Formats: sequence, C-alpha cells, structure tokens
Amino acid sequence: MKLKFFAIAVCALFAGFFSALSVNAQGVIVPIICERRPCLPRPIPRPVPIPNALPVKSIQITTKINGQVATTHLEQVFRNDTPYTLEGTYFFPIPETASIVEFAIWENGKKLVGEVRSREEARRIYDEIVRRQRDPGLLEYAGKDLFQASIFPIPPNSDKKLEMTYSQVLKAESGTVAYRYPLGTGRNLWNRPIPSNENVRRNMPAQKFGTISGKIEIIGREALRNIYSPSHQVEVKRKGETTATVSFETTSNDNDFQLFYGLSNNDFGMSLLTYREPGKDGYFLLQISPKDNITESELVKKDIIFVLDTSGSMADEGKMEKARNALLFGVRTLRDGDRFNVINFAGEEHLFEDKLIASNAESRRRGEEFVKKLRPSGGTNINDALRAALRQFDSSDRPKMLVFLTDGLPTVGETNVEKIIKNAQEIKVDGLRMFTFGVGYDVNTRLLDKLAEENSGTADYVEPKEDLEIKVSNFFTKVNSPVLTDLDLDFGGVQTDLMYPRKLADIFKGSQLTIIGRYRNSNDLNNITLHLKGKTGRETRTFNYSNLDFPMRADKNDFLPRLWATRRVGWLIEQIRSNGENKELRDEIVDLGTRYGIVTPYTSYLATDGSFQIDGEERNNSNMVIGRRNSRSENRPMPKSTPSITGQGAVLASKDAKEKQEIVTVTGDSENAFIVDGQITLKKVGSKTFYLENGVWVDSEFKEEAKMPETKLQFASNEYFDLITKQKELAQFFALGEQVVVVWKGKVYRITK
Repeated sequence: MKLKFFAIAVCALFAGFFSALSVNAQGVIVPIICERRPCLPRPIPRPVPIPNALPVKSIQITTKINGQVATTHLEQVFRNDTPYTLEGTYFFPIPETASIVEFAIWENGKKLVGEVRSREEARRIYDEIVRRQRDPGLLEYAGKDLFQASIFPIPPNSDKKLEMTYSQVLKAESGTVAYRYPLGTGRNLWNRPIPSNENVRRNMPAQKFGTISGKIEIIGREALRNIYSPSHQVEVKRKGETTATVSFETTSNDNDFQLFYGLSNNDFGMSLLTYREPGKDGYFLLQISPKDNITESELVKKDIIFVLDTSGSMADEGKMEKARNALLFGVRTLRDGDRFNVINFAGEEHLFEDKLIASNAESRRRGEEFVKKLRPSGGTNINDALRAALRQFDSSDRPKMLVFLTDGLPTVGETNVEKIIKNAQEIKVDGLRMFTFGVGYDVNTRLLDKLAEENSGTADYVEPKEDLEIKVSNFFTKVNSPVLTDLDLDFGGVQTDLMYPRKLADIFKGSQLTIIGRYRNSNDLNNITLHLKGKTGRETRTFNYSNLDFPMRADKNDFLPRLWATRRVGWLIEQIRSNGENKELRDEIVDLGTRYGIVTPYTSYLATDGSFQIDGEERNNSNMVIGRRNSRSENRPMPKSTPSITGQGAVLASKDAKEKQEIVTVTGDSENAFIVDGQITLKKVGSKTFYLENGVWVDSEFKEEAKMPETKLQFASNEYFDLITKQKELAQFFALGEQVVVVWKGKVYRITK
C-alpha cells in the first residue's frame, strides 16, 4: 500500500478558517464508506450509520522540551466499530512554527511512513470536504498549518493506529514559556447529541473518548519555576533545578492541554500571563515561587501554637487517635529555633507550657509526651481555649501561626458564636495567621470561617470519609518552612482590581503563590517593572521583575476570565456566608455563574423550551445546574436563601467556596451535568459560554433587550465563509452548530439553517 499525506499552509482565501486554531489541535478522522475505489462521496443510507468522526480509543503524548525547542511524539488509535470498510481523511492542525518530522500509519503490524504531497492539492481537498460535509465541527480544524492525510483502508471492527512527530520553538512572553497540545478541538465532531430515535440510537456505535496520557520532559537553561497547567491535574517530578517531568492522564477531551513554566535563577521566580479582548478589562495570572535549594539559614523562624479539641466526641470513629498522630507529626517537624506550645481543651483548657518555648530535641520530646497522654472527655469550651492561645503570642517579628482543630459546637462557657468572635477580636495579635480545622459535620462553619478570614488564614474541614491524620499532616508539611512573609506587591503603575487572594499569603518552601486579577489601562504598558516586598525574619527585602507586558489586546490565555470569575464567585459566596445575603452579592453571583458556566448555590435550570427557573434553596453542588437568564425571567423575584452554618450542607458549601477561591485549573464542571433529553445543553468555547435554547446555541452575553447591531447569515453560504475569512476568531464559535448566536466586538452574529 502506498501512503499519501498532505500538509496545508495558509493562503489568502482560507486565512480566516485556519487562524482560528493557530495553536495545535487534536487529530480526527472523517470517514466515508468504501465499497469500491474511488469512494462514493455521498454513501447511501445504511442500517448502521457511520459516525461523523471515528471515536478515539487512546492518545499517548511524549514531549521533550530542551531549552525552548519542543519535540512532540503522538500515538493516536482510532476505532472503526462499523461493519464497513472505511476511507478517512485525517486532520491535525499543528502549531504555526512547527514542522513535521515524521508521520506513519500502522497496517497489519507494520509501520508505513508517508510521503509529502503538494500543499495546493491538500488545500483543495480540504476546501471540498468542508463545503461538501456542511459540518460546522470541521471549522475547528482551522490553523495556519493544517496537516491532512488520506487513510485507506480502515477495516471493519478494527483499530487504526497513527504516529506523528513534530518539532516547534516555544515562545516566551513576560518570562513565561508556553506549551500546548490540542485535546479539546474536535469535540463538536465526536461528541454528538444522543439521537432521539430509539432505532437509530440502538444501532449507532457508542462514541466514547478513550484514555489520554501525556509525559513532558523539560530541560531548562536556567532554573525551572512556576510549572503550571491551567487545564489538567498534573504530577510534577523535579530532578535538580533545571529538569522536571510533567505527566497527566485523563479520559476527557474537553480542554487542550496547556503547560506554562518560567526560567529564572533568582531567589523568587515570577511568571505572568495576560488576556484581554478589545474594549474590555484585561485579566492576569501572576505566579511566584522560591528557589528549590533553600538553605536552613534562609528559612524564617516561626511561632506556632497547636490547639486541639479533646472533648468526649473526639472518641468517636477514632478521631482522637488520628488527631493525636497528626499533632505529633506537627511537633516532630518543628525546626530548631522555632517556638511552640500545645493546648488541649474540653470543658477547660490545658497548656503544655505557660508560654512559648524554643524548639529543640528536648522540648520536642516533651511535647510529644504531652500529646501522647491526651484523652477525650467532657464538653467543648472553644472561647476560653481560643483566648488562652491568643495570649501566648508576644510582639516579636516572627511569623505567628495558630492551628485550631475541633470536632464540635461550643457547649461549655461562652456558646454564643458572635460573642466568641468578638472576644477573639479583642486580643490583638499583629501578623497572626489562624488556620482552623473542623472535623466532621457537627461544627459551626460560620465561627471557624470567620476566625480564619479575620486572621489571614484559612478554614478547612475534614469529612467523615476523609483521613484526618493525612490531611492535617499535609498542612503541617506545607507551612513548616516559611521563606517570605508579609508580602506587598507594587504593580508599577498598572491599574489592577479585584485580585484573589485578597490578602497575599506567605510563601513557603516548595510552594507556589498564584494571584489572579483584572487590569485596565488606556494604552499598551510594556516593559513594566513589578516590585515584590516581604520579610525574611526581621529583614525586609525587595525583588524587582522587569520586562513585563500588560497589553491592550492579548488573544492567548482565554481561560483567564473564567478562572478569575470562579475565584470571584468563591469570594462572594464566602461574604454571604460570613456576613449575610444581600441582593447585590446574589445578583453578581448569578450573573457570573451564567456568563461563565460556573455552578453556584444561586444557579438556574434551563429546560429545552428555554424556560428559566431560580433555585434559591441551598443543596449539594453536585445537584446544581445552570442556565442562561433570559428576558422573560429578568424581573422575576428571587426567593431568599439563608445559608446553613452547621451540618453536612454547611461544611460542603464552605469547602466549595474555599476551593473556588483557590482554583488554578479550568477543567470546569463536567458537561455531563448539563444533559437534557440526551442533549448537551451547555458548552464553553474560549472565554465564552453557550446555552442550547430551542436548538440554537446562544452566547450567554446575548440579551434581546440590548438591541445590538445584528448580522444574520445562512449556515455554509458564501457570505458565511467570507465572514469567517474576515473575522477569523468567529470560526471557533460557529463550529458549535448550524444555528448559533454570538456576541462579538459589540455586534450580534446570528447563524441560521
């Protein structure tokens, strides 16, 4: 068999088509039935229909990045579950600067390497397929260098394995190197709605996306910093300062795999990502991480007090034993020069020592003995234990940490939550970080959340199904080695707002601080210098980062608006939980939730007839779906919702708000949660969210009453293709289907059949 494949380059006619995916995109095989050669362009109906695209059985990605040159090797296996011999056209948009090293197809256990054909012929074939298929999903396969291969034969009920190797030079902007591999592109071809006809549904092969695994080895010329993926949960293994391996595995093809990293030999490396649409606020993500080879002398000595609830309820389900082991871990990992104390409480508090003592081998041994003797009994006097712990701190310049762990509600002494919070406020401790842990569901989340929020810390909860010992021990490992505290960041004249976290956390050894916010300015700000100030013990140091850009337009990193919105929603929910609900906060949560497709306690349900309902009751987030607000519901009154402060619902709501405020990935809520009558009703494309209303994909930003200028086009008409050529960004949105409403640059584009 002679194998032919084609490489398509940009031409004037298709510039709009291809540049919609100037980054690489996932390979797809568009099949037709072959009973003879050449294949019939429009095969007659069959008892078993052929899919729009062959399902993917597996993808294996192996990439090596040396300096900023990346070589990617792909093994992709497709499955033909039909009883027919098929011929397929394989599409794979590759990066703008990439070049194909090798492409091969496996046939009967043999690897067949292909030969390059003319780009003009390849482009002509692509043109014919796109217009003949009349399939909007094909618009996703647009890129400045689209690779195409003709695949024949694809035997019935068999696999077809393809291999590709390409190399590219990665760009670095504002000190950050970006690598991208396409996984999300093509979902509109192989993730078709489930047919409503039962006979068709029964005969159609299931199109399930297979396993995806990736391994990326990075070798830098300088130390690697801020290794980060916004799209996938990754495992990072470091080998020295300049080498790391990043790996991931998933069964979802919703997002392209994206990876960012910085190169810096400074004590603290900084990376910057930006995104901005014309005429709108910009978004930025800033990451700061310390060097790996920090010496003991560079670590900041800290003061820490461990407060443990030893009331009778801690005897249940082995909680006391797990808490004791976690506390022992915390004591044992203290460094020489730290100061510490241990307080346990039930009806009254008991102190290991009258004051903070220096950590050394002897004091840690005695601390362990104290912890080992702790036994559960009595009630829960949170107020007195908390006040006793706060009085331990003095006016030193050290970082001050208080770890407070309880499994119950206040039952002894002062039991009024508001008074307990007020009593804690009266004892001023400058620079305090309070970390609260609630064990189980019988805790007051308002109390623990408020104490942490007002003292620059975090509240966390250990559910019955979780391992208390592991969770608390992991926390102790994280905070054991502070390297920079009391942070202050000067953006050098850039106008920023709504940054999260609202208060900059300390930087610990092996950690990574991620700051997400918005920026606005009336012109491009290039070569900006940012100034980071912080304390290393008593010494205050300033670090300068130059050559950073905050542009008026930045087309890449379109995940940033949704990432920012999720953190904003988490913060707003936390304000409602801490301070009570008001209309302004609730309305903003609903607006952000519907615009960006974020599940919140104040979301709505969109039925297939376009109706709109508000659900004001608090419930498990896994049961919530969202829908687009339309003009018919805009003025409908919303029922009041009073958040619970105790019980399982309160704990889950608090954890959800915290997770949203700390989110760094945009994998988002599974689209399986938004299926009505066998159809996916929500899709996220770039920074936009679309809802399916009466068979039309409608942009969440669209409002009938806005009376914006509107352009109406028939799907696949000459005017339709001309518009994509001129407005190349629209192709990714038009790929949703034959009926789409898009708001873009102040105009509405309505695509009809």
